[in-house]
Amino acid sequence: MFLSMKKVLPILCLLAMNLNLFGQMALDVHSHFSTPEFLQVLAKHDALLDEGFPIPDWTLEEHLKFMENAGIEKSVLTLPAPQPYFGDTGETAAIIRQTNEYAARLKADYPDRFLFCAALPLPDIGAAIKEAIYALDTLHADGIKLATNSRGQYLGEAELDPLMQLLSDRGAVVILHPHKPDPYNQQVMQQTPLAMYEYLAETTRALANMITRNVLARYPGMKVVVPHCGAYMPLAIPRMKAIYPAVLAKQMVGEIDWDANLRNLYYDLAGSASAQVIKMMLTITSPDHIMYGSDYPYVAAPVLTMKLKQLRDELKADAELAPYIELFMSNNAVKLFEK
Repeated sequence: MFLSMKKVLPILCLLAMNLNLFGQMALDVHSHFSTPEFLQVLAKHDALLDEGFPIPDWTLEEHLKFMENAGIEKSVLTLPAPQPYFGDTGETAAIIRQTNEYAARLKADYPDRFLFCAALPLPDIGAAIKEAIYALDTLHADGIKLATNSRGQYLGEAELDPLMQLLSDRGAVVILHPHKPDPYNQQVMQQTPLAMYEYLAETTRALANMITRNVLARYPGMKVVVPHCGAYMPLAIPRMKAIYPAVLAKQMVGEIDWDANLRNLYYDLAGSASAQVIKMMLTITSPDHIMYGSDYPYVAAPVLTMKLKQLRDELKADAELAPYIELFMSNNAVKLFEK
């Protein structure tokens, strides 16, 4: 039986009020999940604090509650640091497979709420390629998550080229995420936690390594999402370009195709987004390459909900950025992940 208009109108008004409260629902390209099995492997190797701070508790129910309260329609799930490799490729491959299959089940059970980017069992290249094929073809992963380094194996290294070729051939979205640098200074890490500084430096380091080898230019099918408001890239790119003629003349680097490398980079707004930061990001990219990210559950849900509302309000009040709000919040990510 159809509802009368008298009954339908209040429902429509309530929906309109909710849409007004949040604006268009956001798509979150930067969120994490974990499984008990993943945590057990880390605990077995005394690695739960490998990144200098504990992995936050995560449950499906709390993640969905956060999304509802914040006005997030869909979240892209990725496995957090550290890389669960402790010298045994078989162990790493098994736990990576378990987490990828769990994420795939979440997507299947909640197709309107979750996407996922699969983890890979690096530093073993053969195992990583095998898992990438399985994740993309069988699990229908929406992309691949790559650590800036996997136990010292940095993005941009030549041994990773076969994996980059595969991801380019598949037109894969690649979510980057910083991991503890290798090697690292223990005293510095204890005094200044990684998340305060080094994660941004680590992301920039890995990207610089990729750019100087033209990885993104040579494998143009990949679409790479840079976390945390582009890290230090708005400062690093002008610096790299300025010094490039001198180091090229001394044959310290080869020819770099700047445009081809940079056009394949996208950027999320996790961490410290503001109108001022976004304007800095726009010195190295365009409005269609910026998208919302929360970093849930590494920041408390009420804080993230408040920060998302504040960001929307700040952007609405900025004449230069206001036209791009829905691009940043959802439309760019929808286009990036569309099949």
